[in-house]
Amino acid sequence: MTVIKRLFDCLTAVIALIILLLPMGIISLLVLYKMGSPVLFIQTRAGQHGKPFKIYKFRTMLNLKDKNGNLLPNDQRETRFGKALRKTSLDELPQLINILKGDISLVGPRPLLMEYVPLYNKEQKRRLDVKPGLTGWAQINGRNAITWKEKFKYDIWYVDNWSIFLDLKILFMTFIKVVKSEGVNSDTNQMVKRFTGTEDE
Repeated sequence: MTVIKRLFDCLTAVIALIILLLPMGIISLLVLYKMGSPVLFIQTRAGQHGKPFKIYKFRTMLNLKDKNGNLLPNDQRETRFGKALRKTSLDELPQLINILKGDISLVGPRPLLMEYVPLYNKEQKRRLDVKPGLTGWAQINGRNAITWKEKFKYDIWYVDNWSIFLDLKILFMTFIKVVKSEGVNSDTNQMVKRFTGTEDE
């Protein structure tokens, strides 16, 4: 089934890139015009078994820094255009390249920061048993509007119950969620807080 999942990932990613090539080109130009270069936000994330990889997203924030050269807080670097990209999940489109590279799958637990990996307890580490995904069970059950405790619960459930039919269900429900812009941010409209360990919900 792993081979089937990989073939499905590659075929879907190729078709999506062909269809979305023009829209992605337009978004790239808009990011360049409104926020300057670079167009892509590249960050190291934890892949399957905790292996690091570079994730690609369209940049959604300005690179504003203080007098010491440190980036300003997120709320001071956000732009209306960047918020719109995140709300519609269009900032995630470059991850189709990550899928073709084999870094992630279409469906799986979302890849988190490498610095979180040492903080996982034994149960939470099980989310690393499968390849991370562009979308996942936690994303269609709340995304950024749920707690870390709930996210890990959904991720582990996916690991234990994976099937190609579950992936198809998640992809369909993701489409519905994106259209409705549900679960992008919490009710307070703040960026998701950092994971600090097993005691942090």
